[in-house]
Amino acid sequence: QLQASGGGLVQPGGSLSLSCATSGSILRFNTMSWYRQAPGKQRELVAIIFSTERTNYADYVKGRFTISRDDAKNTVYLRMDSLKFEDTAVYYCNGVTWTGSNYWGQGTLVTVSS
Repeated sequence: QLQASGGGLVQPGGSLSLSCATSGSILRFNTMSWYRQAPGKQRELVAIIFSTERTNYADYVKGRFTISRDDAKNTVYLRMDSLKFEDTAVYYCNGVTWTGSNYWGQGTLVTVSS
């Protein structure tokens, strides 16, 4: 249902963009989100975008990350700037439909290293 891509290796201070493509129309999702899970840590919410395009961010990424959506392409993006070592994690996209069904993408690894 959800296909995440765009992870990779980046130096501190660098940028990376993630994509999450939905199979079928993205409009069936009330919310689309990005989560991340670092080694040995719990999965945590990074950013969320509602069908109204309202967005919310975790405090630790505010001002650095931007979530957006392109309904014509059925895709959600996460632009990550000023990356830090602590941003290293597997990033997952998530979608919750209007009926409450919850879908996860397969995860894409982001490694911030010099």
